[in-house]
Amino acid sequence: MLAEKLLLHVLIILAPVLIYYVVSENKRFGQSPYFIGILQGLSASLCLLFAFYDYGLYWDLRYIPLVLAILYGGPKAGLIVLAAILGTRTYLGGDALAFGYISGLVAAAIPFLMLRRFNKIQTKKKRIGFAVLVGLWPNFVMLAILIAYLVSSTAANEGPNLLLYILLFGLIQVVGVGFASTLHEAVLERELMKQEIRRAEKLNTLGELAASIAHEVRNPLTVVKGFLQLMHREDKGKNYQYIGLILSELARAESIINDYLNFAKPEFKKIEKVDLGELLNDVRMLLHPLAVKEGIHLESFLEKNVFMETDKNQFKQALVNILKNAIEATPQDGRVYIKLFSNTSGIQILIKDTGKGMSKEQVSRIGTLFYTTKDKGTGLGTTVSMRIIDTMNGKVVYSSELGKGTEVKISFPPVRQEEQVRKESFVG
Repeated sequence: MLAEKLLLHVLIILAPVLIYYVVSENKRFGQSPYFIGILQGLSASLCLLFAFYDYGLYWDLRYIPLVLAILYGGPKAGLIVLAAILGTRTYLGGDALAFGYISGLVAAAIPFLMLRRFNKIQTKKKRIGFAVLVGLWPNFVMLAILIAYLVSSTAANEGPNLLLYILLFGLIQVVGVGFASTLHEAVLERELMKQEIRRAEKLNTLGELAASIAHEVRNPLTVVKGFLQLMHREDKGKNYQYIGLILSELARAESIINDYLNFAKPEFKKIEKVDLGELLNDVRMLLHPLAVKEGIHLESFLEKNVFMETDKNQFKQALVNILKNAIEATPQDGRVYIKLFSNTSGIQILIKDTGKGMSKEQVSRIGTLFYTTKDKGTGLGTTVSMRIIDTMNGKVVYSSELGKGTEVKISFPPVRQEEQVRKESFVG
């Protein structure tokens, strides 16, 4: 009978996740902690209302919705579910009501404390594993409450049957958390994929538009530049200095046009084996004078013998843009850290500053064409850099906090996978 009830609870627990899956595209509901809290709160209350009552206790999976709400909906959603659990438990009453209050508050403590750590986990498998571990905590709380209650009651003589209940309860709780968190991760992964598809489509459209405009503008500029260079060599009169100024501005315009073309379709002209440690050291030395001028301390921790095959000049351009942004965003006497390391998951490059940081809204717009947080600039540099790294089968992730600085994580897959993608991308 206990197993049947608990399996029913698993279905009750999965229902909010499926509802969330349906409405996840709706920004008003899908991203609202209140909506998630209400859904999981109803689930927790139903688990209590359909609980299996024996030994003076309610056997149910009410704490799985609590854990899921805290981890996937945040503190507000967690508090709503906790209130629903305590309210329903009050309605049911019983001899162990005080133990129910204590177990609810203690069971919620660890998920709340682990929330920040959970949000830092990037991979799907690790998030599911972490959710299952956090979901085990209420098991220990329930076990402790059960022992305390039995010691103070007359049910302590029912040892064998009670032990079976405890084992069955713990097993189904783990299975329930695992299933529910897997579904939650699938919903999140689906939404991320949709965002990535929309972003790729937008970038491709903008890239085609930028390429066509750049080509059309470059042709007349080349003609104008040619005639001005002739005039600059032959005319030494009063307009000589103005012609030189016009040529420098034309060069700047050409540079912007080249950025547009590079954004539209980065060209990897020369693929070679590159020592990333040496490349990053070259970039650091190149920007060291700028850092000294701004009063910034550059610090690097570069692992040796980390190689990958790519276009050295293109990758160098991307790294220069990202590191230059970090220096310009850091106040005087601040620090910028460059770190390179490799492991089984691939190659990682971290560029971290102690600058003013960015809000979540600003971070979400990084890489958008024409968006920049600086007073001057077109925002093309960052967009082009991300485009180059994306073409190299890499990934750029920005994380920032206002007043504490920004971290840029550039990651590439392990060498074997990278080589296979390179063959598919650059050969033929």
